[in-house]
Amino acid sequence: MSNQNPPQITKADENGKFITPEIIPVQSQTIPYLEVEEDEGSLKDLLNIIRRRALVIFGVVAVGMAYVTYSTINSKTVYQGSFKLLVEPVSSDNNLGQIPLPESSFSKSQLDYPSQIQVLKSEELVKDILPDLQPSYPEITYQSLMKNLSIRRLGSTKVIEINYQNQDRQKIDLVLNTLSKFYLEYSLDKRKTKLNQGLEFVEKQLPAIKNRVTLLQQQLQIFRQRYDFLDPENQSSAVAEQLQQLEQERLTINQQLATAKANYVSLSTPEGQKATLNDASIYSQLVSQLRQLESQLSAELVRFQPDSPSIAILEEKRQNLLPLIEDEQKRYIGLKLAEAVTMIQMLEVKSQELARVEQQTRQKFQQLPILARQYSEIQRNLQLANESYNRFLATRETLVIQVAQTELPWELIQAPTRRELPVLPNVPRNLLLGFFSSLAVGIGIGFLLEKLDNTYHDVASLKEKIKLPFLGTLPTDKSITGYQSSPVNLIAAESESRKKPRKNNFLSNIFSRPLSNTGRNYYGQGLFWESLQVLYANIQLLNSDQPIRSLTISSTMPGDGKTTVSFHLAQIAAALGKRVLLVDGDLRRPQVHNLSGLNNFLGLSNVLTSNMPVEQVIQEIPNMTSLSVITAGSAPPDPARLLSSDKMKQLMEYLNGHFDLVIYDAPPMFGLVDARLLAPQTDGMLLVVRIDKTDKSALMQLQDSLRSSPINVLGVVANGDKQKLTSYNYYYSAGREARQLNG
Repeated sequence: MSNQNPPQITKADENGKFITPEIIPVQSQTIPYLEVEEDEGSLKDLLNIIRRRALVIFGVVAVGMAYVTYSTINSKTVYQGSFKLLVEPVSSDNNLGQIPLPESSFSKSQLDYPSQIQVLKSEELVKDILPDLQPSYPEITYQSLMKNLSIRRLGSTKVIEINYQNQDRQKIDLVLNTLSKFYLEYSLDKRKTKLNQGLEFVEKQLPAIKNRVTLLQQQLQIFRQRYDFLDPENQSSAVAEQLQQLEQERLTINQQLATAKANYVSLSTPEGQKATLNDASIYSQLVSQLRQLESQLSAELVRFQPDSPSIAILEEKRQNLLPLIEDEQKRYIGLKLAEAVTMIQMLEVKSQELARVEQQTRQKFQQLPILARQYSEIQRNLQLANESYNRFLATRETLVIQVAQTELPWELIQAPTRRELPVLPNVPRNLLLGFFSSLAVGIGIGFLLEKLDNTYHDVASLKEKIKLPFLGTLPTDKSITGYQSSPVNLIAAESESRKKPRKNNFLSNIFSRPLSNTGRNYYGQGLFWESLQVLYANIQLLNSDQPIRSLTISSTMPGDGKTTVSFHLAQIAAALGKRVLLVDGDLRRPQVHNLSGLNNFLGLSNVLTSNMPVEQVIQEIPNMTSLSVITAGSAPPDPARLLSSDKMKQLMEYLNGHFDLVIYDAPPMFGLVDARLLAPQTDGMLLVVRIDKTDKSALMQLQDSLRSSPINVLGVVANGDKQKLTSYNYYYSAGREARQLNG
């Protein structure tokens, strides 16, 4: 914890003249360790609301508890009895000695407990037991029985509890015994009836289900025979493979056909024929012989004359060989052309046949999904029919066996018993519920009143809503009752201090005398007086170049404490060495003379309505010459006319020139024009807002109207703050103890 010097309110210079140190306005001060989280602020607001409405909450709780206590004391004594039924098997021990049954949804009991409880309470069922009860209690009816009867399931167990309440103990025993026997008999009859009905239903359904199974089997057989359809997956694979094979074969044939046509075209050209003759053996032999003859002929022509016999013989052989070569050429080319045509025709026929087979196969492949869907649908229907048929067969066997068995379906696990002690009234429960209920209602009413309350309850909410400067806070101090004793003590302190030479601690000497014996004072004054000094210092710091010499203090509504603030602020200024004049400008309801203890025979109204000099109405408080007061005087018929007169303006100018500070206590501003007439003639106006008193709507309207007004609003002061700053008191109480030890 850091050691800091306490803030000084005033100090004196070397000449003994008091000066006011710089003080930061209250609204701009930020103490980091006092900041709280938003949720903590909300909780604090909630606690403050409960504290403010504690009286209402306490009253509601008191009334509620009184009513609950009275009702509990005067309520009738009611007893209760009950019995318990086990309505479903607990374990497999119940099946000992029975024939094992196949598992099925029917054999697993899943009781609808809410519906079963409603059946047990139904009038059609309960009316059968009324004849057994009415001989002993003729007044009993279905409605009266159901009014006191309750049936509930115990948690998630298989147990049902039946409770009955009544003032007559014997009646409770009779009703519970009769109900327990009746419910056991009802469960047995219900079980047998249910099993027989189920068996009859199964017997009626079996022939139709069997016929449906037979019909579906026949449909499946016909479908397989018509479409040769055994397995959809294998069938699809085989057809797809066949289609692929056909496509490959047709592609090969088309390639061969193209080759054959190209060969035929080639044979039709000389170049193609020449290339083809190269493969003809006879044609090659004849050409070889022709070439030999031409070689011999060339050799003989070199040796002999062209007409020689040997040349003639060779020439003759050559001429005989040329027709043979030509005939062989025609024969071989024709043969090859015939072979090419034949090949083309054969390949075209194969291609057409493959295309036809491929088209048929493709159509069959396209029909496969439809056939597969029809096949699957038939098979699914057949499977469902078989499963349904098998379930009905198993259910029939189960029902036959269960009908033959004699097991009791419900079991009485707790016989009808009655409590010896009454269940009503339950005093602890009633008182506890009554307390919390009334507390909740009280808090609700408190919050409703808080919602309807249109005032500010703390300084934080006031700062948040108003747009005017915030100058200070004045706490509630009950020790300053009527503020009668405080001026005397303050005057005595000033009188005694004037007899001594002025020193730097002059103001401390003035406020060192205690005004009351409260434990909240420091330097003999307390938090209220220190707050007034801070307020005065903040006002003076608003304009450091030209000090404020005249000030109007007003409020929104009557009772906000404007006169109290005016009077004590004047005291503080006078104690600081200022020549102060307090003028009671509230000519309608003057209060300054009551606080100052002065007479109100002559005052402001007398000066304004006559030629009386103002010095005649200025009164000085005894033993405190720095503070002068002008009371309101006699009540005038039209205060607004007097305050707006030229004489009032001249008077205000005169007073400003003869006093260091003139404070005008003006009437409330809401609904009255008086303060609006005084404030423009002064250096500024101070608006007093009282916590838990000033109306929010009125303050907001006043704030809006002041925006267009020529009034210089210095700021707002919050009066009547009830918050306790314990750290502030601790700091100054510690300082006072230190001074006492030093003294």
